[in-house]
Amino acid sequence: MNRKTNRKVLPGARVSAVLAGVLMALGSVGAEAAIDGISGTILNLTAKVDHISTADGGSVLLWGYSDDDSLANDGTFGGRAQYPAPTLIVNQGDTVTINLKNDLTVAAGAKPNVSIVFPGQDVTASCTNGGTDTSCVDGALTTEVGTDGDVVSYTFTATNAGTYTYHSGTNPGLQVEMGLTGALIVRPATSGQAYGHADTVYDYEELFFLTEMDPRIHQEVELNGVDTPELQALLDNYFSNYWFINGRTAPDNFSESYVNWLPTQPYKSVPRMHPGDKLLMRVIGGGRDMHPFHHHGEHARIIAQDGQMLQSAPGMGPDLSTEVFTTKAIPGKTSDGIFEWTGEGLNWDIYGGTDVWPEMAHTCNGLTEVSPGFDAVTNEYCPDHGKVFPVVLPEKQDLAFGGWWSGSPYLGSLGALPPGEGGLNPNGGFSFMWHSHTEKELANYDIFPGGMLTMMIIEAYYVQID
Repeated sequence: MNRKTNRKVLPGARVSAVLAGVLMALGSVGAEAAIDGISGTILNLTAKVDHISTADGGSVLLWGYSDDDSLANDGTFGGRAQYPAPTLIVNQGDTVTINLKNDLTVAAGAKPNVSIVFPGQDVTASCTNGGTDTSCVDGALTTEVGTDGDVVSYTFTATNAGTYTYHSGTNPGLQVEMGLTGALIVRPATSGQAYGHADTVYDYEELFFLTEMDPRIHQEVELNGVDTPELQALLDNYFSNYWFINGRTAPDNFSESYVNWLPTQPYKSVPRMHPGDKLLMRVIGGGRDMHPFHHHGEHARIIAQDGQMLQSAPGMGPDLSTEVFTTKAIPGKTSDGIFEWTGEGLNWDIYGGTDVWPEMAHTCNGLTEVSPGFDAVTNEYCPDHGKVFPVVLPEKQDLAFGGWWSGSPYLGSLGALPPGEGGLNPNGGFSFMWHSHTEKELANYDIFPGGMLTMMIIEAYYVQID
């Protein structure tokens, strides 16, 4: 599992005493380099029953695929059903086998079969008999497995790099709703490129796996099983009340990955980056509804959809890419976008100039007057270097403080805050809300704020003291 962090610090650089203290206190807090998930060429999953938590205090029945390998490898995480399903991260050209067992149980009636389909992959399936009679059957979409100990193995060659989804192919109208859905990422040979082309390069990446739930369906399955007319009526008149990014509702998704109080929901969703960096947004519609995912701060350039680069001919790169301020997460489809924030056009120095950071006097080629382009170290927009903030902030007693306010309008700087205020922005970043543009989805069962909402944090480059 990837749990790496990355911080932009100049080689051999010294930082200010205040900033050094902040870094020591924060430990690993910083822009994250990779998506959390599991990798390998042979992966073992089991469909199991468990529960997830919602940020309003709710508990919802889950059918999820468990990550059996993590528990075996390090004993710290895995073994329980997971929502969404474990993110599978494989390399282009590898032959991959996913072995699936079925431990699903229901309150009454026949125990359901389960399966996996991998859209965009050429898959073969085989069954290993683990009981007295085989429970593997040919389903409508793929080979399914029952609950008597059999294992169905799905094998494919990861031919094309890109972002994909996978989910149950057995009664998907119910089983995807119950939680049997996840992401598949195929990486090209060239590190730091999404699709093996120079125009798809990125510095950081983040997964946005968007789903929803109608808790009435889950309650009916938990209490009465899967064979009731009431369940079918609920499926026919679907109405979701929970909306998730990477399996968590806000503000739970602000917590780090793999926190122990969310044992079936391991993945966070708070993107971080620096000015001038390129963030690869892997956006997946993992449920049954469409979600307009809106990213404040800047447009994103969509370079690929459904694992296919938007190019006019092989080798051209994403020359058919388009800029959007809202990415449509369509059920069963994926979109890859590049998001970049520089501060250009703000008309003020994002760092506050040398009055705030004297060690930044060397920026913009050593000039303090206007110079063209961006500084090679900090990515500061040089025509704004040294320009003061264009308004005068009111006195503190006249301001309303939020948890994301650092006490300073400048990037990487901290200021005085009243007792009990702030605390969510210890690096002094700029925060932008990223969320569903369907406003009802910013709640947890009508409790605002919550649901499909997160924060993008632009963090400072930590610069050398001359």
